[in-house]
Amino acid sequence: MPFSEDLKTSIFHRAPWLALAFLMLLITAGRAQSTQEVQFLPEVDAYVKLDPNIRFDFQAKDTRDGGEPTQAEIGPSMEFYVKPLIRLKRITVFDLDDAKARPLVMTAGYRYLSSPTSPSTNRVPIAATSHLPATAKLLLTDRNRADLDWSSGTFNWRYRNMLTLERTLTIHSYHPIPYASAEVYYESQYRKWSTTEIYAGCLLPIGKHFQFKPYYEHQNNTGKTPNKQLHGLGLTFGFYWNRK
Repeated sequence: MPFSEDLKTSIFHRAPWLALAFLMLLITAGRAQSTQEVQFLPEVDAYVKLDPNIRFDFQAKDTRDGGEPTQAEIGPSMEFYVKPLIRLKRITVFDLDDAKARPLVMTAGYRYLSSPTSPSTNRVPIAATSHLPATAKLLLTDRNRADLDWSSGTFNWRYRNMLTLERTLTIHSYHPIPYASAEVYYESQYRKWSTTEIYAGCLLPIGKHFQFKPYYEHQNNTGKTPNKQLHGLGLTFGFYWNRK
């Protein structure tokens, strides 16, 4: 039976509060496992389309980027699009993230990172993301990102490049999107390429506004001696709205 308009409206207005409650549960679960070799990394992302070429997003998550201790990360970003490509729109028709239909997306934002075991960090992430259609209806994403970090009066920066390959599947009327990613980091404090991260996961759309992303992450960090390898199980909960 289809949802009534009243029920849809109720879900829409309650979604931010449901997201906050969901995030708190995930963070609690993740920190309860923080002494284990495999860590749980929860994340909630909310995206609001302000006009056809501009999108606002807000992110809250637990992270171990670059082999750092587990940190809570929160903050907003603005995304700026170029016009979509018809071929990209066909490949990504079932993905709720309509940025993937754009050949180029520019992003700038702010993140506050806090940890009970290290000083807080103020971060300005800047990124340029390219989306390219490939053979067999595959989507190739190339993200180039710079993180500008200030912590306890010290400035550091890192350059990150991530390549992602994904393909939409059809299972009856449902369309999951499995993907694999690899990301490398150059970090100024180590003056070298110090981190490699490999991801494998799946995007699971739920209706018109919600998308889950469970994934596995493996990190190899060579910035400090001895080298460190980390494993993570992540779950991202995404909300997507178009402002009318």
